[in-house]
Amino acid sequence: MMLQGKKVDVRFLEPTDAEALLELHRKNRDFFRQFITTREDSFYTIEQQVNLIATSKEKREQDQQYVFGIFAKGTNRLIGQAALTEVLRGPLQSCYIGYFLDQEWNGKGCMTEAVQLVVEYAFRELKLHRIEAGVMPHNIASIRVLEKAGFQKEGIARKNVHINGRWEDHQVLAIINEDD
Repeated sequence: MMLQGKKVDVRFLEPTDAEALLELHRKNRDFFRQFITTREDSFYTIEQQVNLIATSKEKREQDQQYVFGIFAKGTNRLIGQAALTEVLRGPLQSCYIGYFLDQEWNGKGCMTEAVQLVVEYAFRELKLHRIEAGVMPHNIASIRVLEKAGFQKEGIARKNVHINGRWEDHQVLAIINEDD
């Protein structure tokens, strides 16, 4: 399964992507630190990346989570990741979206396009009704990505995620499947 855009291609991560995923995390460790929960050194091993990819495949098969690699258009160069997590069925038909992109590729429209492709997949293929995202209010670039992809601000979740040693507020944004 490959979702193709003008700037990026998006597909599920495979075990063969583990080395590229590890390199992406290692290269951007300091950059990502300001936006993510604290990670142990064991996270930055090939074994852990293989395990994460295997776990994501299991959760995809159970309709719980969908993890996509973001690749530079027409290449096998992994530049980021987007994930639909906490998939809820029944009356909610919803999930959360999260993502990260190699710092070198920021500001080029790649993440906006990747988010649009993943949202389209979520609505058309997974038949979800709502996708929610949380972003630290000072992360203006990420908020703009979501807004360009059609997400709307809904409010602030106060001190709800532990990032880099402290509890951080998050701007809540969501998009609704208008065809549903």
